[in-house]
This record gives sequence, structure tokens and C-alpha cells, in this order.
Amino acid sequence: MRVLFIGDIIGEPGRAIVASLLPALLSELQIDICLANGENAAGGFGITPAISSELFSLGIDLLTSGNHVWDRKEIENFIQQEPRLLRPANYPPEVPGFGLHILKKNQHCLGVLNLSGRTFMPPLDCPFRAADREVAQMKQETRAILIDFHAEATSEKRAFGWFMAGKVSAVIGTHTHVQTADEQILPGGTAYVTDAGMTGSGESVIGVVKEDAISRFLTQMPRRYRIAKGSPQFNAVMVEIDSEGQATHIMRINR
Repeated sequence: MRVLFIGDIIGEPGRAIVASLLPALLSELQIDICLANGENAAGGFGITPAISSELFSLGIDLLTSGNHVWDRKEIENFIQQEPRLLRPANYPPEVPGFGLHILKKNQHCLGVLNLSGRTFMPPLDCPFRAADREVAQMKQETRAILIDFHAEATSEKRAFGWFMAGKVSAVIGTHTHVQTADEQILPGGTAYVTDAGMTGSGESVIGVVKEDAISRFLTQMPRRYRIAKGSPQFNAVMVEIDSEGQATHIMRINR
């Protein structure tokens, strides 16, 4: 199967370029399942029920998230009822929503697991141990498993990729909004990339107006970030997975 994973969608500019490019891209690459990280899709911070539905209608089969998933209060009830919108599985068990989903589409079956790192991030449960636990359960239903590892530190992402090598089909990093050029197939058939990048304004600092970010670094004063709109970019990765659940190819996409 061919899986397309779209890097963090940032606000209205990100949603607009997804709407513009995705239908043709799904056909061009013969994509079977499309995933995206949507935690910044609502004004750059959080996601709403309406925006989730909008993204599903564009051809995205499942949305992952991360530390910004709770930025919009209205998502709490929705995420409890919508298994196609994931939050990291290493949140405490009392937290609403789902950390994983077995996605079945046509003849394909893909397990998707969402996890958050801990270095420079909120102190959640250990993602390494959570991955081992959840993957063991998921393998009872499917050999094809993709993990969105939403983390800040490159070292933690790389360590997690090697830890999961041969255990899952793919580990796709998100959160830092800068696409990395280290896509590879790790031993045992695990596709890996440190960060899938972002889908939003390329004329920005990770999606926000560059002057806002520069001002904050210069002054160290709090400042409200605005979402940048110029030079839209679409970052994603495409992974091919064979019938044994092993990745055979990974390709970065930047349009």
C-alpha cells in the first residue's frame, strides 16, 4: 500500500494548499491511505470539529496531533467521539480521545499510533514503553503500523526510530515544522524521517509571521503570533509498505 503523510497543517493557508493540491496528488502518486498532522490547523493553534470535518472531506483519512491538540476547548467532546482524530497515546488514560486507530480502507489495513516525545515537551508517560505496549496490541490486527512521533529533539526522534526499527512499518517525525533530509529505510523495513515538515506559509518562521518571531527573539517579550500567508508550501512523505508490513520505499514531497 502507498501511504501519504502530510506534515503539520498550519492554519487557513495550510488548509488552502491541501485543498488545492491533494486531489491531484492522491491520483498522481496512487495513494491508498492519506494521513496528516492537524494540531495547528485552526489559526495555527489547535483544531476544531468543523476543521476536522473539512480536512476529512478533502481526502484525508485520519488526523494525528500533539501538544497543541487541546488549544481549542471545543475539541474535547469531539475527539472522544471521532476515532479518526488521534491524540498522543502516552497521555494519561483519563484524557479523552484515542491514541491509536486501525484504519481499514478498501482492501488495506493500517494501524496508526500517535505519540509525543518528552524532551523540551510536556512530561508525559514514556513514549518508548508506550510504543512497545501499543504496537504489541495492534499487531494482533495488522502488520502495517505507522507512528507519528511528535517531538522536539532530533536526538529523541532518532533514538525512537532506532528503537522501533523492525517493529513497525514507519516512524514519521512531526512538530518542528522543518522538513529533514534524512529519509531512510531502517533495518527490518521501518521507514523513517526526523520531520515531515509543515504545510503552510513558506515565507514564515515555522508558520508564523517572521517579524513576530524575530521581535520575540530580539526583545524576549511576550508577543501574539500571527499566522503567515505568503509562499504556500506543501510538505509530506510517501511510504510504500508491502504485504508483510515492511516499508520498501520512502520519499519526501515538497511542493
